[in-house]
Amino acid sequence: MKKIEELDEKTASADFWDDNECAQRILKQRSTYQRAVKSWEDLHKECENAGALLELTEEEEDKILLKELESAIGELETRVASAEVKAILSGESDFNNAIVSINSGAGGTESQDWAQMLLRMYMRWGERSGYNTEILDIQHGEEAGIKSATITFSGDYAYGYLKAEIGVHRLVRISPYDANKRRHTSFASVFIFPEVDENVEVEVKDEDLKLDVYRASGPGGQGVNTTDSAVRLTHIPSGIVVQCQNERSQHKNKASAMRVLKARLFKLEQEKLNEEKKEQEQTKKKIEWGSQIRSYVLQPYRLVKDLRTNHEVGNVDAVLDGDLDSFIEAYLTSSNS
Repeated sequence: MKKIEELDEKTASADFWDDNECAQRILKQRSTYQRAVKSWEDLHKECENAGALLELTEEEEDKILLKELESAIGELETRVASAEVKAILSGESDFNNAIVSINSGAGGTESQDWAQMLLRMYMRWGERSGYNTEILDIQHGEEAGIKSATITFSGDYAYGYLKAEIGVHRLVRISPYDANKRRHTSFASVFIFPEVDENVEVEVKDEDLKLDVYRASGPGGQGVNTTDSAVRLTHIPSGIVVQCQNERSQHKNKASAMRVLKARLFKLEQEKLNEEKKEQEQTKKKIEWGSQIRSYVLQPYRLVKDLRTNHEVGNVDAVLDGDLDSFIEAYLTSSNS
C-alpha cells in the first residue's frame, strides 16, 4: 500500500506527463502493485467466507454444506499455495518478462523432435498461465523437429516462474523414427533470461557488434520470405550470438534481436556479481547424460520426475501439454527453504 501511495504522489505531480515513457512505466508499476494487493484482499475474503461456512456447517450438520465446505477449502489451499510462491518471487528480475531459449542436444532428429515437444509444452503452459507468447526465432531440423527456438513470455512474474526450468531435460521413449522400435534417450537444454526493464541501462557499443542479415527459411530449407530480413547479432566481447526471423521487417527483427542480446548480457553481468554464479554455471553442462534436471519417461513406464526436488507426476501427457505448475512450485519452495 505504501508503494502505491508513493506512485500516486508521482502521478499527481504537474509534470508527470512531460516524460511519456517514464509516465507509462510508473502507471504499469502502479497497476502491478494494485493487482498484488487485490489478490491478497480476495484471498482474505475467501478465508473469511470459508470460516463462516464452517460455522454454518457445524450448526446445521448438513451434508450438502459439508461438500461445499470441502470444495471451498480445496480451492483455498490452491490459492494460498500460489500466493506463497508469489511471495517467494522477490528477486530483482523475478517480475520481468522472460526470454526462453530451447536447444536440441546431440542425437540429430531424435533430440530435435524432443526440442519441438518442449517448445509446445512451454507454449501451452504460457497459454494456461495467461502469458502472451511470441516466437522470435526458430531453426527447424532437416527431417523433423527444431534445432533451437527463442520465445518471449510477457506478463507478471514470467521470469520468476520460468527460471525453475533452466537446465537439461531428458526424454526416454520408443523412437517413432526407429524402424526397430528401440528405446531412445534424447536431451534438450532450456535457458531462461529476464527481459531487461526499460529503465535498466545495458551498454552495447556499435563497434562490439557484428550484424549479419539473411533470408528467413522454414522446415526443410523452404523459403518463407523473399527478402534478407532475418538478423543475426554477434556480441564480439562475450561471444553471445542471437538471431531473429519472426518479422518480415529487418528493422523489427534487429530490434527484437537487440532485446534478447541485452537480456543475455544483463543476465551474464548478474551472474558475475552474484554469489549464485556457481549454481547457474552448473546448469550449463553438456547436453547429455548426467546433467539433466528432469526426466520424462514414456517407456518402459510413464513418469516425469524432477531430479532436484524429487517431485514426480505419473500423468506424462498432462505435463507435456503444459501442466508444469507443480514442478515450478516445488522447485521455488525448495530453493527458498
